[in-house]
Amino acid sequence: QVQLVESGGGLVQAGGSLRLSCAASGRTFSNYVMGWFRQAPGKEREFVAAISRSGSGTGYADSMKGRFTISKNNAKNMVYLQMNSLKPEDTAVYYCAASTTVVIRRSSNDYSSWGQGTQVTVSS
Repeated sequence: QVQLVESGGGLVQAGGSLRLSCAASGRTFSNYVMGWFRQAPGKEREFVAAISRSGSGTGYADSMKGRFTISKNNAKNMVYLQMNSLKPEDTAVYYCAASTTVVIRRSSNDYSSWGQGTQVTVSS
């Protein structure tokens, strides 16, 4: 298991930007596909973005393409989510997750380690 701690959430106006960070510890970070998920009140947890073990491949939910960018620094055991052009509907708790799968996965069932989440609130 890898331990994950998110940071960087907060309150931002619509159209603004935030950068979420996720620090990992415990196991070889480069062995993990990393993902970001989010959960809004009353809604199911949904996939946001994921990045391959090496960091060379990425995947995004359609509603985040062009606005969000996931990146990974294996030397620092960090994964990031740069969020631009934020909308009120992006308001949610954002979770960092780690998967031992070989390829990028979009289902939360494929991720075995989770952080505690960081709140992102976008005001209109």
